[in-house]
Amino acid sequence: MRNSGYLIRRFLQALLALFIIATLLFFLFRLGLPDPTTVLVSEGLSPEQREDVRRQFGLDLPLWNQYLIFLQNTLTGDFGTSFHYRAPVSEIIWERLGNTLVLMLAAIFVSYGIGVPLGAWLSWRRGSSVDSWGIFFGLMFRSAPMFWTGMISILIFGVWLEWLPTSGMRTLPYEATGFWDKILTLDFLRHLILPAMIVALFYLGSPLLIMRNTMLEVYGEDFIEMARAKGLQERSVLFRHAARNALLPVVTQLAVTIGLAAGGQVVVEVVFSWPGLGREILNAVRTSDFPLAQACFLIMATFVIFLNLLVDILYSTLDPRVRLS
Repeated sequence: MRNSGYLIRRFLQALLALFIIATLLFFLFRLGLPDPTTVLVSEGLSPEQREDVRRQFGLDLPLWNQYLIFLQNTLTGDFGTSFHYRAPVSEIIWERLGNTLVLMLAAIFVSYGIGVPLGAWLSWRRGSSVDSWGIFFGLMFRSAPMFWTGMISILIFGVWLEWLPTSGMRTLPYEATGFWDKILTLDFLRHLILPAMIVALFYLGSPLLIMRNTMLEVYGEDFIEMARAKGLQERSVLFRHAARNALLPVVTQLAVTIGLAAGGQVVVEVVFSWPGLGREILNAVRTSDFPLAQACFLIMATFVIFLNLLVDILYSTLDPRVRLS
């Protein structure tokens, strides 16, 4: 019962955080970006025609009235109409979000699938040259700007070696009847390799270094000495006992990484011309497309907040010592 109360409280806190973020987004975009009519209409239109455009998108209403309409529409899942595309924002976002999720999940699967066991292995080889080189490459790829590594990869694998395509999701021209028909092809996989590799290398350092450092702390615990005293093999002690207890910080970082990566791949998506959510955010800000920009950032915030809530729940599963209360 106590756990249920905690979950309800955390869920309400998440909703409150989303409400505050949505409010800040609404006012920041309208007060900080130029009037969208300067982008939507040409210079040859008369003031009356410009006012008609403003009326069409509800920009002639008082700011408080626009805010109430925005909250009401958001609660019903209606993000409005894009100023730039003249289409429902929800249709634009779900298509772009699917493209971003494919890229993001592929990259994170590779980075954490390699980084977690590699970090555990480096902790076992601590102080060796292998450990030093592993830390060096983890920090190097984490520090290197993704636009720089992306352009280098395009130059090497796309221009010089001509192994992989350098832009887009599919080779033009192509026709896809649906999302799954678009991604379940060998051509899509070849387009996915380069951008996914760049994102994976960037995020590889986090699970690798967190896992290594946490494992070193766990090695000093009493239950590790007890496992060794029982005569268990070192590999069993490493992965079955030490690694499981060292996963908590990694899981926390994974949730944050997924939330940020959902909309934080602007650089990679621009460099590789990947039609995802990150590139759409940049275009929305450039064109003062308030509804589209608000919805994109709100989805990013939702990912981060509720994935952290999920991590709080998973803590008690990974480590029985942790209680939700």
